[in-house]
Amino acid sequence: MSRPPSVKNRPSDDRTASVSSVLVLDQVKKTFTANKTTITALDGVSCQIRPHRVTGLIGPDGAGKTTLMRLSAALLRPDCGTLRALDIDVVREPLRVQAQVGYMPQRFGLYEDLSVQENLDLYADLQGVPKEARHERYTRLLAMAGLEDFRHRLAGRLSGGMKQKLGLVCTLVRPPRLLLLDEPTVGVDPISRRELWEIVYRLVETEGMSVLLSTAYLDEAERCTEVVLIHQGHILGHDRPQAFSRQVTGRIWSVRAPHVAKRSLQLRLSNDPAVLDALILGKTIRVVSHTAGKLHLADPPAEPYRMDPVEPRFEDYFVATLKKNSRTADSAAQITLGQNNHRIGDEDVIVAENLVRRFGSFYAVDRVSFRVRRGEIFGLLGANGAGKTTTFRMLCGLLPISSGSCSVAGMNLRTAASAARSRIGYMAQKFSLYGNLTVLQNLGFFASAYGLRGQDRTDRINWALQTFALTPYTNSEGQSLPLGFKQRLALAAALMHEPEVLFLDEPTSGVDPLARREFWVQINSLADQGVTVLVTTHFMEEAEYCDRLVIMAEGKVLAEGSPESLKEGFDNENGQEATMEDVFIGLLKKQQKTGEAG
Repeated sequence: MSRPPSVKNRPSDDRTASVSSVLVLDQVKKTFTANKTTITALDGVSCQIRPHRVTGLIGPDGAGKTTLMRLSAALLRPDCGTLRALDIDVVREPLRVQAQVGYMPQRFGLYEDLSVQENLDLYADLQGVPKEARHERYTRLLAMAGLEDFRHRLAGRLSGGMKQKLGLVCTLVRPPRLLLLDEPTVGVDPISRRELWEIVYRLVETEGMSVLLSTAYLDEAERCTEVVLIHQGHILGHDRPQAFSRQVTGRIWSVRAPHVAKRSLQLRLSNDPAVLDALILGKTIRVVSHTAGKLHLADPPAEPYRMDPVEPRFEDYFVATLKKNSRTADSAAQITLGQNNHRIGDEDVIVAENLVRRFGSFYAVDRVSFRVRRGEIFGLLGANGAGKTTTFRMLCGLLPISSGSCSVAGMNLRTAASAARSRIGYMAQKFSLYGNLTVLQNLGFFASAYGLRGQDRTDRINWALQTFALTPYTNSEGQSLPLGFKQRLALAAALMHEPEVLFLDEPTSGVDPLARREFWVQINSLADQGVTVLVTTHFMEEAEYCDRLVIMAEGKVLAEGSPESLKEGFDNENGQEATMEDVFIGLLKKQQKTGEAG
């Protein structure tokens, strides 16, 4: 994405001329009590956010990002310390702060049974926007968000990306001087992410707005003017993203071994004592070493292989810093299944033939066909509203098929959907376990639901607690877990009955890179044991982990193949290998041009 000109030196307007920092935290502390345990979310945090720029708030799950946002929006009170927003004391004058600060939480409260226009009117009423000022403001915001033609559509019928843009528009019906965005791009496709960022840049440039934005996507950190890195309630640094990246210069390598499968190569490099992190990236493995200087592998792959130094990026610094300080006791173990021996074989486990799903006259899925082999990791990619989730739900037996045929693990989903589900593990996009039950109670419930009894049930629960490092959280309610541990619990529940097929619906949405890496190590180990994995994702680098994938648009398959084959023809003018995001956006643009020409 091409970034608009820098706004860091933009002259101050009259509204903020006297304010050198739009947000100031000085020794702010905030604790919460859950299950008789005190949790310190922020521990003496101090930082200053400067005006007329986009500042990124970056940190792993549970770092304190949302707490800092809610304190800054005067929705929480600090235990101690001082906090000023737009030179207003947040504790003493919370209503005045709320009148001038815009805040969009992770789950913005749209009313899905109201239209786009009705949602705008509702939030304009709540924010006291004069009726005579609304038309011009609505017109400008809807044009900026590309929602002009959807004024009368119900919010519940918008795609995920359009809902996020509408949430941002509702936040902006009264122009705030300071805008707080808590992970606004989670769960939206790459095109919608780019569009959201373009809106944010435009707000800074045209309205002189100041933006503090948290994100789980570290490539977005590099789009910020400055970055505040937070971990375990402490600020680790505040600087330009490039300043963080430079600190790991000489530690970043690209390793390529043409005759070694990329998952095998990644596992081999991950276990090397000289390597801190290894990530599949295209045809290569991107390696972060423990120290700067020449990388000497203890167990190098067989020749021929290449190892070249590469320029660091912000994510490399993030992973190097946080992974080095992570505790081994908190890490999940590699998953070992007891039934893997009979699963190794060369056969089609998922077969979709001319799959169709209609809602009235609307074709959400239109004659989709593909096959997935045993032990493959197969990806379903597409923009919001492309039909991939509908396809996914039909394959799981959760949604009836209008026409066509589909079989999973040898079972016909049109005639034996219930029997097929007994062989399927399913992990939903949003945390779908029981939030008011403890970890132990959730595991017990799902073990019983899958027909486990007696000692088998006890053994599987103990296996889940140990494998996923959930023992310290045994008596914690599911809703109180950090996002990464919610993800572990959801995966553990999906694997209680050792399914043949595992369905993952955007399993790492909103999860930080460390938890995402750990998750994919586990999924790779399952595939190596013969489990067939079908995954939907909006995180394009995760598509690199797939053996094969399809990219969908408007209910149809645009392309199918391995990540490497799909990237052919999309390399840029400098000969650099295309990313999966390049492929995704390129294919959708071609499809749009074809549609316009037709």
